[in-house]
Amino acid sequence: MKKLLLFLFIGITANVAQAQQELTLEDAVMQQYRKFYPESTNMVQWIPGTDNYSFLSADYQTLLKGNAKNDKTSTIITTAELATMTGGQPRYVNVAEWVDENSFYTTIGEQYFLINLKEKTSEAIASYPSASGAVDFTSASKSLAYTVENKLFVSSLSFPVAQTEDNVVSGQAIARSEFGITKGTFWSNNGQLLAYYQKDEKYVADYPLLNIDTPTGSLKSIKYPMAGQKSERPAVVIFNVGANESVTVKPTGEKDDYLTNFGWGPKDEHFYIAEINRGQNHMKLNKYNAKTGALEKTLFEEKNDRWVEPEHPVYFVNDNQFVWMSERDGFMNLYLYDDQGALVRKLTENKWVAQEIIGHDTEGNVYYQGTGANGMETHAFKVNLKSGKQEQLTSGEGTHHVSFSSDYTLMYDQMSSNYIPNKETIYDLSKGKMLREVLVAANPYDGVVMGKAEIGTIKAADGKTDLNYRLIKPSNFDPKKKYPVLVYVYGGPHAQLITNSWLGGASLWMYWMAEQGYLVYTLDNRGSANRGFEFESVIHRQLGTAEMADQMEGVKHLKSLPYVNANRLAVHGWSFGGFMTTSLMLREAGVFNVGVAGGPVTDWSYYEIMYGERYMDMPSENEEGYKANNLKNHVAKLKGDLLLIHGTMDDVVVMQHNLSLVQAFVEEGVQMDFFPYPMHKHNVRGKDRVHLMQKVLDYVIDNNK
Repeated sequence: MKKLLLFLFIGITANVAQAQQELTLEDAVMQQYRKFYPESTNMVQWIPGTDNYSFLSADYQTLLKGNAKNDKTSTIITTAELATMTGGQPRYVNVAEWVDENSFYTTIGEQYFLINLKEKTSEAIASYPSASGAVDFTSASKSLAYTVENKLFVSSLSFPVAQTEDNVVSGQAIARSEFGITKGTFWSNNGQLLAYYQKDEKYVADYPLLNIDTPTGSLKSIKYPMAGQKSERPAVVIFNVGANESVTVKPTGEKDDYLTNFGWGPKDEHFYIAEINRGQNHMKLNKYNAKTGALEKTLFEEKNDRWVEPEHPVYFVNDNQFVWMSERDGFMNLYLYDDQGALVRKLTENKWVAQEIIGHDTEGNVYYQGTGANGMETHAFKVNLKSGKQEQLTSGEGTHHVSFSSDYTLMYDQMSSNYIPNKETIYDLSKGKMLREVLVAANPYDGVVMGKAEIGTIKAADGKTDLNYRLIKPSNFDPKKKYPVLVYVYGGPHAQLITNSWLGGASLWMYWMAEQGYLVYTLDNRGSANRGFEFESVIHRQLGTAEMADQMEGVKHLKSLPYVNANRLAVHGWSFGGFMTTSLMLREAGVFNVGVAGGPVTDWSYYEIMYGERYMDMPSENEEGYKANNLKNHVAKLKGDLLLIHGTMDDVVVMQHNLSLVQAFVEEGVQMDFFPYPMHKHNVRGKDRVHLMQKVLDYVIDNNK
């Protein structure tokens, strides 16, 4: 039924002479990525045309140069020297982009500079106001695009590129950052054309958030398109900077179709958009004329009864061929097309997930990142465009992050695993050998009292699919004792909690909780990321159902362990994990004594269109699915203690979710607890996060008797 994969031992050895440090909750929350972050080389970048790379000193005050083939380092420039050259006050030397071995672009405050190391000079290139939002620089024309509120500007012009009416937003990410959309501006290769997203939100409902920082309180209104309601209307605008002319492209289908994955062709004569219908089950890859904005051709289409979700733009490997990433065969693979839409060949035949294209070389190889056969890992690969021959470039179990020299003969590999905090290695790919180890980090938890975690697999509720779990045990674990358990859950799309990386992907507070005499258990159920389309799409139209069934298999696994106290189970999660926590407390009532749900979705009809309708369709199309997973319909079933938490300025999962659930509890006469975090958004950040985790874990410990 289960198969143990590997063990993680943190920090404790039998013969440590010095006093052991006990981890505080504050340190566990605030210091995981500070005091306890493994030693690493900061901001590594290859210097083009050389075997050298740049990196920052440990104090961030010196930009250093290393060589791939030896361990000698030298100083490139210090922050003091940079300040003298620019007249600015840099906190560190930020290399925005290397031009050649003697020059690079840097930013100081809101100013871009070109630094010439040989001449020891600087050139002020462009600046932007401190109130700017999205900032996008292109070295091709030394131009800078930025947004201020809903307007878009280019640094070389004295007027807004987009002077739009109310409710029209230019130059920002659209579709609430779904479909891999993380930005709103796209410079052409020569830097003469600026493409940008524009969204018309006049039909989208206003949603009020309460600002308590004004004397009488005030409302901050946001646009929030809920499932089944009217959506934003997107457009892509191509702006010619020199001619001050624009062309606008709107959906070819319905006005609220999605325009996603914008990409330029290699000569800036064409651009490409993946247009998706609102039902998100039909995608068209469209080719447009960059001068006129006219649609020249739909290159190909993809359909699926569940959903189609492109997340990567066209990637051109020469003047007339591009690579397209698609999971049409069940796993994300690479496909080679010509610019007329003819499939040249399927480049990869992997039964695992390709994640991102990194680049390509002059020898016809495409370099990309993917999981490899173990879905908990990340590796680098290359595939040849002609032969289809594929090679894994990284070796050793774990999670690898790589960068390549400009000619792709050298690879810098930073990796970690459950038992390796950080290891950095340089490889000569032309000779297929390791050149040297740059760094092997020591365990930052040496001398800290911490337990261990084991990672293993169980079967899903379908009886056949392997699911990964992580079980963290205290340092003084005694298999003869019975331990209470805290189940930490997320369980939603595009997330993976268990990885073969340092600490197994766990948060440090989980190890603190284990030292309080708990086991901390996490299971990546079906619906979570990096396991392929069938694994992830089983949730379609029934968010919560398959996920809960798998989590209950996790509970069965826990109850089968002789050292688990099956009468003292608790569950906690945030966002989708808050939805899962509340669902388990209500729909599997009595299994858990305690639940703490942060920022939970409680009614999918209150959630936003782009995410919600992909997985649930519209409420009018899936009444039974929405009803079954509406937690207000299950409040009478509650057994045990439930704490609901919400940030009052949450613009992702609006607080209406929690307040409407509280109202349902009140109407049903069922007692529960609620705690708001005033003025916090979807996540409670900063020093207040210590208060949050104290609240969560105290509630679990105090009530899980």
